[in-house]
Amino acid sequence: MTMVDLTVDNFDAEVTNQDKPVLVDWWGESCEDCKALMPSVEALSDQYGDQVHFTRFNTSQKKVRRFCIKHKIFGLPVISIFKNGEKAEELTKDDCTKENVENMIKKYL
Repeated sequence: MTMVDLTVDNFDAEVTNQDKPVLVDWWGESCEDCKALMPSVEALSDQYGDQVHFTRFNTSQKKVRRFCIKHKIFGLPVISIFKNGEKAEELTKDDCTKENVENMIKKYL
């Protein structure tokens, strides 16, 4: 399954208004750890994409700093799970491993 690229404009439709859990991969163009993690997240999206809505938000987009602060994204990488429109759980920095992301996904299936 392909991951949906998020923007400030489609965030509510793709994340907060979904019936199933939503994974958000917060990443940045200059974040090497984010780029290294992305193939693992894409593989999980192929595996769990029918049960979880997989999305990614490029924090390098123009004019998103305030939006990221509102969502408490202060460092990268960050993987969040949203359930019923609310952020339910999050992994940050060194905790962002494929195993940890998969374990977090399984909690919300």
